[in-house]
Amino acid sequence: MDLIKLTATQAIEKIGSGELKSETLIRAYLERIQERDKDIKAWVHIEPELAIKQAKRIDSGAFKGGALRGIPLGIKDVIDTFDMPSSYGSPIYSEYRPFSDAACVSIARNEGAIIMGKTATAEFANSPAPETRNPHNLLHTPGGSSSGSAAAVADFMTPLALGTQTGGSIIRPAAFCGVVGYKPTFNRVNRAGLKFSAESLDTIGFFARNVKDISLLAHALIGQGSPQFRLNHPPRIGLYRTTHWDDANEQVQQTLIESASKLKKAGASVVEIALSKQFDRLYEAQNTMMFYEAYKSMIFEMTNFKDQLSLALRERLEKGKNITHQEYSKELSYSKNCINLFANEISSVDILITLSAPGEAPKGLHSTGNSLFNRIWTLLGVPCIHIPIDRSEEKKVVSIQKDIDPKNTSITKASPLPVGFQIIGHLNEDVKTLEYANWIESVLKPSS
Repeated sequence: MDLIKLTATQAIEKIGSGELKSETLIRAYLERIQERDKDIKAWVHIEPELAIKQAKRIDSGAFKGGALRGIPLGIKDVIDTFDMPSSYGSPIYSEYRPFSDAACVSIARNEGAIIMGKTATAEFANSPAPETRNPHNLLHTPGGSSSGSAAAVADFMTPLALGTQTGGSIIRPAAFCGVVGYKPTFNRVNRAGLKFSAESLDTIGFFARNVKDISLLAHALIGQGSPQFRLNHPPRIGLYRTTHWDDANEQVQQTLIESASKLKKAGASVVEIALSKQFDRLYEAQNTMMFYEAYKSMIFEMTNFKDQLSLALRERLEKGKNITHQEYSKELSYSKNCINLFANEISSVDILITLSAPGEAPKGLHSTGNSLFNRIWTLLGVPCIHIPIDRSEEKKVVSIQKDIDPKNTSITKASPLPVGFQIIGHLNEDVKTLEYANWIESVLKPSS
């Protein structure tokens, strides 16, 4: 049995029945990390003995119950942990150890999760990109700023991980790494102990390899109902191309359209949806609010440690410094108006499906990619779930071609990176959105 390939749900069942010990599971993941992370660089801090100590406590029977009993969890390094450094992706905090856990980490521990370590983040969840690489192709970005969390889950170094999203920092890396990413309704996860980037946008969310594992983690950390995964009828789906459709490449466009067709054949109602023109300006409004709030949240670092901030981040913060409160307040008011209108705009459907990213993960590690197809959903505060599309058949073709002609480097370049699309739910209807996501995943997953 390949333990690291177990889903979190399967592992919990085996631990609960006594068929599997948490320590055995944790050692399997630690072995994977030791083998792979020198190349992937998903983790910035790992303490194997501490993880094993936590697992032994679970196995001893000293810890009773817990929805995440004995399961590994990675923590993005902008979220505080009392027993590990919280460096926020910056040399300024390289030796910093918070006095307490972030609320979500403390809840996870109380539910029996094994905190494996801290995952790599862009500097203060902004920019530039960390050293993390895409597990599917080390020459490509894994996305960001939750780079390490997405890459660690994708490469079977942990089944579950926490991330944050201010623009597209959960959905985009989930898309680039081929895992499920879930940005809940805004502020659904308690944010105490999060190093803020932009307080009216920052949302704590999750990574896993399937929707049921995501739902399990959400149930444990949020307390929201656990989806029953028994739909009375397939969802009413709105296909939303966005006004930036032409900024995406043909491959992801085709993935979305083909997926919509398959869902319709499976019984879903699928209609094209267009939002009112007034929503178009949300893309720019999100940037204005993000830059303004980021500067305010980092005045201490700008004042006392400016020389230890990267040039890219300093330039971003200078943009925020030059935005007036009047300009910010105007965009804040505008966005609140759109939030109030959004429910009516999509009242005829249960969910939207739309693009997660402009294309596959870009080559190079200097950038984490473009958040164009994520920003407005973060600003609207609605739940978003990325669903990866399996491309194993394409990879099999590439593998066969390489066997036939191993010297042909163009074949290697053609090897497909992950793609998928995102599901957008109604505000605060996260449980229903997860149920619809599970149905969609079951329709689109490979028959094997």
